[in-house]
Amino acid sequence: MSTQLAKDIEKIAPEDIINTLQSAYKVFQGEHDQLDDLLKHGGQLMRKVTQRFTPTQLIVGIAVVASIAVIAVAKATEPDDHAE
Repeated sequence: MSTQLAKDIEKIAPEDIINTLQSAYKVFQGEHDQLDDLLKHGGQLMRKVTQRFTPTQLIVGIAVVASIAVIAVAKATEPDDHAE
């Protein structure tokens, strides 16, 4: 008889990803009051992801998300040359 603990893994629903992206978009557009929602949705998504992914997959995933965030911030802060 095995004494493994049954681990209930919550499924990552599309709504979790959508809510996180919507909150991030609103914060990116300047609605800073949505930051609490972004942290809440992002935290829920991260909790579910950490249950599913191996540590290596989690590190690579975080690196990809961080890279995308850096690129998005760089594009948002560069001057618009086509405004003339």
